[in-house]
Amino acid sequence: MARTKTKFKPKKVKKSFPIWLIVTGIGLVLVAIWALLSSGGPDKATIEVTGAPKLKVEQDVYDYGDLKLGGASVRTVVKVTNVGDQPLRFKEAPYIEVLEGC
Repeated sequence: MARTKTKFKPKKVKKSFPIWLIVTGIGLVLVAIWALLSSGGPDKATIEVTGAPKLKVEQDVYDYGDLKLGGASVRTVVKVTNVGDQPLRFKEAPYIEVLEGC
């Protein structure tokens, strides 16, 4: 029996950039572009007053019906918009007046 020696050369593995990393990078770029385009900033109000700031409240009165004193707390979001063409600045903290029985 004759013995022959064969030498196997390992195949060279081409090192390539992982495809998942490329896809993730492209996905992150697309999400960033979408976020920049969709966040166009706060909605601009139409100017109603020129030369001065003017405060406009979305709803003037909120009626909660009869509430028991010390009962469940009530939270309300009040949307306030400046409809003047000048910046609106508060010198003091704005206060909300709570009227009872009106």
